[in-house]
Amino acid sequence: MVQVTLLGCGGGVPTPDRYLSSLLINYRGRKVLIDCGEGTQVSMKIINSGFKSIDYICITHIHGDHIIGLPGILSTIGNSGRTEPLTIIGPTGIKLAVEAFMVITGQLPYEVLIIENPKEDILIDNNYIDNDIIISTLEVDHSSPCIAYSFYIKRKAKFDIDKAIENNVPKLLWNKLQNGRNIKLDGKLYTKNMVMGEARKGIKISFVTDTRPIESIVDFVDNSDLLVCEAMYGEDEDLEKAIKNKHMTFRESANIARNANVETLILTHFSPIVKDPNFYIENAIEIFENTIIGTDRMGLSLKFKE
Repeated sequence: MVQVTLLGCGGGVPTPDRYLSSLLINYRGRKVLIDCGEGTQVSMKIINSGFKSIDYICITHIHGDHIIGLPGILSTIGNSGRTEPLTIIGPTGIKLAVEAFMVITGQLPYEVLIIENPKEDILIDNNYIDNDIIISTLEVDHSSPCIAYSFYIKRKAKFDIDKAIENNVPKLLWNKLQNGRNIKLDGKLYTKNMVMGEARKGIKISFVTDTRPIESIVDFVDNSDLLVCEAMYGEDEDLEKAIKNKHMTFRESANIARNANVETLILTHFSPIVKDPNFYIENAIEIFENTIIGTDRMGLSLKFKE
């Protein structure tokens, strides 16, 4: 099961009931944080989420409402006792931004690795989550370099007892092969492919914010189990503002969800002028029925399907 928590759903400036952009993915006790606006640490404290096990921080772009909480959380992670390296991913400019924040954080007890404007998928590779998450990125259309993220949580294939017997695999090797280890016994090499069935569908989570609805987004988020998407403006009449500021309306975000065949859409990144996002939800539901208005600390549990 994958736990997803929307830590902050505000855009621009924080309001009394909305912190700024941040999403937390928790899988097998390890965490990926997407954006780190003001209030991220507070929301994590409220939901009683630890900081030490954040392995990746993915920043969409270098605007304050998405990154200003970063130096604070880096310091808190250090104070939690972390010593393993932590990776920060972001668009062009992320290296310079992190270097500037280091003036505030001072010496950290762990190494910070930076991946700037990645062009290829990133495979999370550590001993905790067994290479199970693939991170993909897409450059989107905003007023500064900005990237959307997609996270594919892979699912292991089922053990196939008939296949193991057919391949004459000794029973004493079944469990080890099932866990991905290749073993040589009596001069013969045994691999996991000799005992495992076909791959099963994983879980896809996409996060898109601060962009106009360009065509490439639809393919990028296609068949997502969950799409968390910006909806800066609720009124259709605010389309001119959305175009000028390179954001989206509720209706435009819902169009992406419908065209991409996603399962669930959560709207986020509301403008401070949108006092009650629920007032405009019909503008999205008319296009995509399974739309949810995001709120700070809203949590969803996503389960693998048979």
